[in-house]
Amino acid sequence: MKFFTRSFFFAFTIMIGTASFAQSPLPTQTDKADPSSTASDSVDVQHVIDAYHEAVLTHDGSRLARLFIPQGGMWLNVLSEEAYARAKAKSPDAVKVRVGSFTDFAKLVSTSKASFNPTHTHLQGNSDGTIASVYFDFVFLVDGKEQNRGSETWVLVKGTEGWKIAAITYSSNPHVS
Repeated sequence: MKFFTRSFFFAFTIMIGTASFAQSPLPTQTDKADPSSTASDSVDVQHVIDAYHEAVLTHDGSRLARLFIPQGGMWLNVLSEEAYARAKAKSPDAVKVRVGSFTDFAKLVSTSKASFNPTHTHLQGNSDGTIASVYFDFVFLVDGKEQNRGSETWVLVKGTEGWKIAAITYSSNPHVS
């Protein structure tokens, strides 16, 4: 259980973004994207990424939770082959794909005293103005030490209150102490 909690906590916090959000709009029926809409979507999605990052750094679980669609969402952690083999060696009941929730993560963020330093590279984004996806690689440091690394995807939806995170899926290869 300790491995699960540690892995869950460290892997989810790495989704934070501070780099620029690159966007490739999907073509419309006329194959012309509205440049003002495209630019606005890119800025708005970047605001969600930045708000997520700040909420994790400041341990603001309430703010973090408000970034997600309130009806829930999908939260998946997929262990790398190496991490899954290590988990199976420790516990035969270990699972490769684990379902979590943003509410559990928000609570964990609110109660942690650790110093977080998530980094990410290779940020890629796509949007049609209604839905968006962001993909990136991450390394997550806790109190200055690498705890996890992998790749991550966010799915966002644009509702009446702006962009919200609908789903997060990430691969996880936690550091072994």
